[in-house]
Amino acid sequence: MPRWSGSPARYGARPEPRRSLINRFFRPRVEQDSTRINYQIRVPQVRLVSADSQALGIRPTREALQMAEAAGLDLVEVAPNADPPVCRIMDYGKFKYEKAKKTKEARKKQHVVHLKEVKFRPKTADHDYQYKVGHAREFLLRNDRVKATVVFKGREVTHMEFGEKLLGRLAVDLADISQIELGKRREGRNLISVFVPDRDRVRQYLRLQEQKKKEDALTQQAQPATPPPPTPPSAPAAPQRADA
Repeated sequence: MPRWSGSPARYGARPEPRRSLINRFFRPRVEQDSTRINYQIRVPQVRLVSADSQALGIRPTREALQMAEAAGLDLVEVAPNADPPVCRIMDYGKFKYEKAKKTKEARKKQHVVHLKEVKFRPKTADHDYQYKVGHAREFLLRNDRVKATVVFKGREVTHMEFGEKLLGRLAVDLADISQIELGKRREGRNLISVFVPDRDRVRQYLRLQEQKKKEDALTQQAQPATPPPPTPPSAPAAPQRADA
């Protein structure tokens, strides 16, 4: 059969998909379960634990397998490095499901600490400063680190004292919930400072905020209700005019 040249699509053939080198040689690793169960356990004897967590002592592996099969369960090697290895009679499928569920719940509760950046200018207006301080407080209360950066442009770099003064003011405003991890430090043309949340101070701050909300609610309940405004009297009806 003669060899044809040119594009496969030109002759109606379907071209083969090209596999990149990344897909061919750098495939993602799939975590495999290395736990040995049932007939994968090759040692002559094991230290056996029953399904209700009772120690049954050292037993031959064949006998332990027979006990697991009689109970309709699996023989699972839970401590392979022990001498002899420790095996337990259990439902391995249920065990894996519960283990994966616990790992998923622990991952949900785990908090990843991020570094959030808040930028200022040497002559930031007071309104903008308070707005950015509010964002910094939100980040710290979420247990994130905050990097405060004072950006200098042009000849502003010759007046670093404005940035130092601003970062000092920021440190005072955030002192009730944070600590200074990195003091005033020059980074190129900028001046930076890093703040980290203080757990004890954050806990105390949240407790005070909760107490303040309760006091405000009690104050509103104690205040007498404002009576509605009196209804104005309706105007008398106009007399009907008799026809002439």
